[in-house]
Amino acid sequence: MKKVTVGLIAVFLVSMFVVAGETADVEKEKVAIQQVIESAYRDGLLNVGDVEAMKKGFHPGFTLIGINRDGEDIWTLPLYRWIKSTEKKKADGKFPPKEKVTLKFPFIDVAGTAAVAKILFYKGDKHVYTDYMSLYKFTQGWQIVAKTYYL
Repeated sequence: MKKVTVGLIAVFLVSMFVVAGETADVEKEKVAIQQVIESAYRDGLLNVGDVEAMKKGFHPGFTLIGINRDGEDIWTLPLYRWIKSTEKKKADGKFPPKEKVTLKFPFIDVAGTAAVAKILFYKGDKHVYTDYMSLYKFTQGWQIVAKTYYL
């Protein structure tokens, strides 16, 4: 009986260390994901117009997915068009914007090399969008692959 109890305690302690290690890894990944979103999206696209930061943080196959006003159909915007729009805004002197965007992260969920982040998008004190970003971890790190949102 003592051997079984000691064995169970050992298994329990080992599993606690494994879970603690996995939790630390997931928390580290969440920080990396938040940094990618802040650099590529908040700063690159919205506050600074840094196209190189966008190219680093968004996967070339990225697609923004929106819903039409009728609520029946979707539209898409590929990354290259978003970059082109950002370059035009920068050339037209629209950076930095009058009111900078801030983001809040209610949650980031990570499962291996896939993740999703819920982001609250603010201009000043006004909550403008709720974004949902999907990311994958590639050999070069986390990149944003898709975005849906609610206005």
